[in-house]
Amino acid sequence: MQNEVFNFSAGPAMLPKEVMLQAQSEFIDWQGQGCSVMEMSHRSKPFIELAQKATANLRALLAVPDDYHVLFTHGGGRGQFSAVPLNLSVKDDRADHLVTGSWSKGAVSEANNYLNADVVATTIEENGLITLPSRDTWTMNSKAAYFHYCPNETVDGFEIDWVPQTEGVPVVADMSSTILSRKIDVRQYGVIYAGAQKNIGPSGLSVVIVHDSLLNRARVETPSILQYDLIAKNDSMYNTPPTFAWYLAGLVFEWLVAQGGVEAIEQRNQQKAQLLYRAIDNNDFYANRIDPQYRSRMNVPFQLADPNLDSLFLQQAEHAGLKALKGHRIVGGMRASIYNAMPIEGVTALVDFMNDFAKRNG
Repeated sequence: MQNEVFNFSAGPAMLPKEVMLQAQSEFIDWQGQGCSVMEMSHRSKPFIELAQKATANLRALLAVPDDYHVLFTHGGGRGQFSAVPLNLSVKDDRADHLVTGSWSKGAVSEANNYLNADVVATTIEENGLITLPSRDTWTMNSKAAYFHYCPNETVDGFEIDWVPQTEGVPVVADMSSTILSRKIDVRQYGVIYAGAQKNIGPSGLSVVIVHDSLLNRARVETPSILQYDLIAKNDSMYNTPPTFAWYLAGLVFEWLVAQGGVEAIEQRNQQKAQLLYRAIDNNDFYANRIDPQYRSRMNVPFQLADPNLDSLFLQQAEHAGLKALKGHRIVGGMRASIYNAMPIEGVTALVDFMNDFAKRNG
């Protein structure tokens, strides 16, 4: 009998099984329409109702205040690397960036095409662990157009669970791999954006939550598909949206509501992360090189004591039904992404395999 498969991919990531089964049952005939939801006009009444419900559920899950707009856009997280400076700055402005890994570094590189992107601080290595320097050493600019950071770095497994204080400068957060995994106070942010392919739905869709005061500020050269104000005025339908991805995101939001919301899923995520980090810390065969206070709940990188065993570990893990555990090429080693849809049983299966592998090869 084949083992159950658990997909630890960092993204596109696994979706809740219940959501996939519902999408499968509705694939050809959605709600008696006689066609798939992906074949329907985005301007039809049924799809507009779907979009409105998805938006309302997301607003409820994150307690989004009334003076924020929720946008469903194209371009993923990388699209927002350009959209943010184009919407929030003028030429020759300066913006502060905190660099904690690959994605926040990529945001700096893209932003520099449009303004002066200043790095206020970057991760350092202390005692063999990756950490942040003391906040009193950061070089903050009180006149910056905005402050950008990535609360959770998917590649590096580095997470910040507090919001940097910026003296009134709008905070922009790339929450692609942390959104909906823990409670947040939306009011602390000017812009939140997230690629969908971690905790929201399939790739091809991104979500932007923007305060109303930051609308209608886009540069004249900003492509219309990236203009927050234009997207907001057209209910995210100025251009044909990725309709099937929006539909699946709506099903994920319904699933999250049924699970008890973000508060309940956060408790589950804490349990999963604690279980996996405990297995790493209690066995010299494995190591995680992130300062414990900055360990990610969503993306857990770890290294084997003997890197020569990496290929064997991955081969046997795959055979055991544990997929996509290879670390990012920049970091190496292993990485287990344990987003909302990963059940505790998947983490337990991984821990059991890790313990057994260490006994056989240690």
